[in-house]
Amino acid sequence: MRKLIWKLVLPLTIISFLVFRKWWYVFPVDAPDSMMAGFPLPYVCDGWFTSMSNQFFVTELIIDLLIYFLFWFLLTLSINRFFVKIYVPKVLTIILMTSSILFFSGAVFIVSMSENIFKVKREFDVEVKETGYNFIWQNTQTPNVDKYIGNEK
Repeated sequence: MRKLIWKLVLPLTIISFLVFRKWWYVFPVDAPDSMMAGFPLPYVCDGWFTSMSNQFFVTELIIDLLIYFLFWFLLTLSINRFFVKIYVPKVLTIILMTSSILFFSGAVFIVSMSENIFKVKREFDVEVKETGYNFIWQNTQTPNVDKYIGNEK
């Protein structure tokens, strides 16, 4: 099973974590409307001091990674134990490892930008207005704020 973790579970965890995500349109308390991302917990939010920054919440990020890892581990374990012994061909291992390294390298490049802020935990409450799912290559348009704020006269 240890070989399956390295050859299958870990690459699938990295790829699915970085490719599939849930977006959240939120109204934080005492802050502008923001887009957050992460599944099942939002671990990244728009930065409020410059347009190219992000806020990363480490606790939520670790919880999300553990959930993804546990999902793939339990799925692989149950298939391997109860249905069919999983054999990962060398070609598939190379493809999965290369893909996961490329995705991980791109994520490290984005996260390492100097404008980003890292916090241990999200320190503000949010009011969730809209959510949805997408892949990382799909463009998510910010919903219209007028839809949620009434006209005050």
